[in-house]
Amino acid sequence: MVPASAQSTVITDVTVYLRDPSGPRWTPGQQVVVRDGVITEIGPAAGAAHRDLPRVDGGGGHLLPGFVNTHTHLQQAVLRGIGEGLPLLAWLQCVGERTVAATPEQTYLSALAGGLELLRGGVTTVVEHMWPNRSEAVHDAMIRALDELGIRVILGRGLADRADASRRWGLDPRLMQPLPEVFAHIEDLDARLRGSRISTALAVPNPRCLTPEGMAATREFAVRGGKTVSIHVLETSTDEDMCRLHAGRGAVDYLDDSGFLWDRTLAVHCVNLDAHGRSVFADRGVAVSYNPLSNMRLGSGVAPVLEMLEAGVGVGLGVDGAASNDTQDLLLALRMGSYLQRVTRKRADLLGFDEMLRMATTGAARALGRSGAAPGVGVGDRADLTLVRFDRDFACLPVLDPGATLLTTASPRVVDTVWVDGEAVIRDGRSTRVDTELLVRQLNSV
Repeated sequence: MVPASAQSTVITDVTVYLRDPSGPRWTPGQQVVVRDGVITEIGPAAGAAHRDLPRVDGGGGHLLPGFVNTHTHLQQAVLRGIGEGLPLLAWLQCVGERTVAATPEQTYLSALAGGLELLRGGVTTVVEHMWPNRSEAVHDAMIRALDELGIRVILGRGLADRADASRRWGLDPRLMQPLPEVFAHIEDLDARLRGSRISTALAVPNPRCLTPEGMAATREFAVRGGKTVSIHVLETSTDEDMCRLHAGRGAVDYLDDSGFLWDRTLAVHCVNLDAHGRSVFADRGVAVSYNPLSNMRLGSGVAPVLEMLEAGVGVGLGVDGAASNDTQDLLLALRMGSYLQRVTRKRADLLGFDEMLRMATTGAARALGRSGAAPGVGVGDRADLTLVRFDRDFACLPVLDPGATLLTTASPRVVDTVWVDGEAVIRDGRSTRVDTELLVRQLNSV
C-alpha cells in the first residue's frame, strides 16, 4: 500500500461555496491556497504570498466540497440492470448468487469502474459496504482498485453470524465465516492500510443476520477501534416482520436491546422507520443513509427524510450499489432525493440545494467519525474539493443560480476537477490515475 500523497496548490478564479456563520454563500473571484492537503487561505488575492506553489486556473468555475457517498456496493458495478423488476428478496437471491461467484479480477474491475464513476460525479469520500466474503483475495482486489483511484474510502468489511439460505432470518452460509476470523482480518487490514486514504469499518447486511451475541461482539470490536458500523435497516417490511416473528419485537428494538444503536451506527435506507424508531435513533445518535434511487428502482418506498430531520436524526446521501440504482451518479441522487420528498408531499419548497448539499457532505459526519462542520468550503478543511464548470454542458446554461443549477440540471459532465488531499485525481473530467481505454476493454470482456 502506497502512502497517500497530500499535495499543495493554489486554485485561482473560482466562485467558492464559502462557509459562513450565517450560512454558506457563493463568493466569486476567490483564490484557494492548499498546503499539504489542507486549505490554509481563501480570498481574492490569497495566493499572492505563495508564488512557490503550482497554480490551477479555475476558469471562473464553481468550487464546492467533495461529496460524501454514504452507501454503495462497488462489487455490483458489473451487475447493472440485474434482476430488473424483481421484489427485494428475489433480487437479493439473484445478486447473492453473483456475489458468491465473484472473482478477485471481477471485483477489481467492478470497483475500479464504480469508483471512477463516483469520482467523475464529484464524490471524494465513499462508504463501501462489502458483502461478507471469506476470500481475502477478493478484499485485496477491492483495496487495490480503490488505492489506484485515489478516492477516500471507509471500507465496510462484511460480517454475519446467523446462517439462512433463504436470507429471511440470516445470511447465505456460503458467504459467512466466524466473527473472530473477521475481526482478525480487519486488524490485519488496519495495519496494511495505515497512512493510506482507506480506513476500515464493519458492514452488517441487516438486523436479521446477527444474533444478540454477535451484535455484542461486533459493537465491542467497533467501539474499541473507533469504527463505523453500516447496516441495512427497514429497507422493506421484511426486517420488521422477521424480527417480530423470531425475536418478539420490532427491528429497531431488537437492535437497541442488544446495544447495537450508538453514534457510530450508520443505518441504511430506513424506508419504514416509524416515529418510535426515529425517536430511538435520535436518542442514540444513529445516522441514516438515504438512497432514493435504489428505493425507487426496487419499489421499496419513500424514506421519511423530513420526519427524520425534524426528529434530530442526521441524514446522509447514498447512491447504493449499481445493481439497484444502476449508476454511481450522486448528482442524480441529489436531485431525485429532493424531488421524491417533494412529490410525496405535493410541495416544491422542500429540500433545496443548501439542504441537499448538507446531506451530501456532512449529514452523516458523526457516524463516520468526521467533524460535523457546517457545509461549505473553509480554512482548515481537508482539500477534498470539486470544481464544476457549467460551460461544459450547454444544458446548464445560462446559470441564474449556481445552487439551483446543480440541483436541477447538473450531471457529471460539468465536473471538471476533483481533488483529494489536494491531489487532482480528476482533471478535465478524466482520471489522472486510471487508463480508461484499457478499463473499457477489460469491462467488455467480463
